[in-house]
Amino acid sequence: MIKIITLGTRASALALAQTELTRLALLRAFPALEIRVEKFVTQGDKKLDLNLLQSSPGGGKGLFTRELEEALLERRIDLAVHSLKDLPGHMPQGLELSAVLERAATADLLVSKHSGGLDGLPKGASVGTSSIRRARQLLWLRPDLQVAEWRGNVQTRLRKLGQQSGFDAIVLAQAGLNRLGFDTTSGQIVFEEWSFEAASLEAQMYPAIGQGVIALQSETARAEIRELVQAISHSPTWLAVRAERELQRHLSGDCTLPVGVRTRLEGGRLHMEAVLFSEGRTDPARAIAEGENPEAVAAAVADQLN
Repeated sequence: MIKIITLGTRASALALAQTELTRLALLRAFPALEIRVEKFVTQGDKKLDLNLLQSSPGGGKGLFTRELEEALLERRIDLAVHSLKDLPGHMPQGLELSAVLERAATADLLVSKHSGGLDGLPKGASVGTSSIRRARQLLWLRPDLQVAEWRGNVQTRLRKLGQQSGFDAIVLAQAGLNRLGFDTTSGQIVFEEWSFEAASLEAQMYPAIGQGVIALQSETARAEIRELVQAISHSPTWLAVRAERELQRHLSGDCTLPVGVRTRLEGGRLHMEAVLFSEGRTDPARAIAEGENPEAVAAAVADQLN
């Protein structure tokens, strides 16, 4: 029986909050387990001048995960805690996705200086995001918007929105805000001296692959770590993740792929809807499939998108 385990995480407030959720889940299952935490600063944290809305030769692969993955392979840590949507579709050889915690809310929120959600934004409003998926969907729904690169952690983005008069809104994940302690049920986000409207885009925009999921990554050869964390893995979330990651594999994508997906489990059957944006097209390709086998559902959706 493992007595001590070291978790690796990014050093941001959100990453640390997700690591704390993981630590608590492990302690509920294994009260005597000693848990240590090692913090890392990734290239994605350092390169704040990198525009993620523009294509680059390396894409976004490993931008927020590489340092943790190297630490796993060198056995400086036993388990890496990630936001699943940050994990590239193809992991380095020798590593695996070993468990997932129960999925949180998958909705994106429009955090805005205006009331009325997306429809309430004035014509030509400026909206900040670092996600190609969000940017393409915003322009699909509101072609008049000015969408610009918006980097930094959640608190930095909220502060910039309050301070910069030239921006009207930003888009943030509900799950991340909730994990940081923000109450999104009131429709308002209060931060420092500012108050913004927080309007759900759940009905209008498709989430990212893996959105709302905390993923636990380990070394493939370490069966004892896999067995340990599978005790806290959430089975329904795991099925949805299998389908979404398989779709990502079929599309040869990473976290910069402009694809949105909704996956739900009802009566033992997976239902998946997806949109994929391609260069030169404003409207996305759309697909829908359902079935009992996650990989088969993903393959059917990928066939319709390609």
